[in-house]
Amino acid sequence: MKRMFIKTLLAAATLAVAGTASAQDIKPRTIKFAFLNQTGHPQAQGAQKFADLLAQKSGGKIQVKLFAGGVLGGDLQTVSALQGGTVEMTVLNAGILNAQVKEFGAFDLPFLFNNPQEADAVTDGAFGRNLFAKLADKGLIGLGYWDLGFRNLTNSKRPVSKLEDIAGLKIRVIQSPLYIDLFNALGATATPMPFPELYSALDQKAVDGQENPNSTILASKFNEVQKHLALTHHIYNPQALLVGRKFWDSLSADEKKVVQDAATEATRYQREVSRGQADQALDALRKSGMQVTEFSPAEMNRLREKVKPVVDKYSASIGEATVKELMGAIAQVRKP
Repeated sequence: MKRMFIKTLLAAATLAVAGTASAQDIKPRTIKFAFLNQTGHPQAQGAQKFADLLAQKSGGKIQVKLFAGGVLGGDLQTVSALQGGTVEMTVLNAGILNAQVKEFGAFDLPFLFNNPQEADAVTDGAFGRNLFAKLADKGLIGLGYWDLGFRNLTNSKRPVSKLEDIAGLKIRVIQSPLYIDLFNALGATATPMPFPELYSALDQKAVDGQENPNSTILASKFNEVQKHLALTHHIYNPQALLVGRKFWDSLSADEKKVVQDAATEATRYQREVSRGQADQALDALRKSGMQVTEFSPAEMNRLREKVKPVVDKYSASIGEATVKELMGAIAQVRKP
């Protein structure tokens, strides 16, 4: 009995030493995490949650310093900083990464997903993981996909509930060829414009409307200068949570694990926050006096059919095989 007790003590001591060694594989570090949105936005809330989780999981050794509001530059500048090792982390629209890996442009194709759950299944599944794997050669590592929500259409002229209602509207779009072609195909006059100029342009009637997620519409106070909101759900923007490969390769196995674990937990949290805010924003927009319209399933099919030439055009540049893989993944998710 005494010998068994001693063996148990020795085994416990061995485990304690192993645990200490593992803890010593986590060095004091500071991660610079830069992103475009301001404090309070779901993107910023997700970043803060990640910082809190990582500090907790690393025993306070790994601290995250947040740089919100684009103070370290725009998305493309931040990606370059990750690749160069001067900034460690960022989160940005996944479609922007098509400048690094053209296949990421697939996420900008219109009318892909019917709901956020479909998007989660595809981004968390083989398709999303395979795209992230292609980033390693570009000096980037993907840790998860966050949520920005579906983009919807607003305007100051009339309710929009069918394809013909969009015709003739002058709609501000982001400065992207795909967005321009998309709204021109729907019969609108697409007007690319930097976001900071948008409120004034809407107020002065230089453009009739714009398209953004509900939370952005509310936060930007577009409801003050727009009467009508159509829940078109025309594009879903997954956000890519990234770490620079130079930094990633400098981490021990233990450090990589705590960073990835914190990222995975923060991803679940951020999605919940983002979707909750989108619902709250829609309620607030209704209460502010915006008239909200929806499209019937048949009318949504008409929209999809109308923009099929746009999908075909950009599928060619993205890669037919990638688009086929994406559509197959979506179809698999929709199986009963």
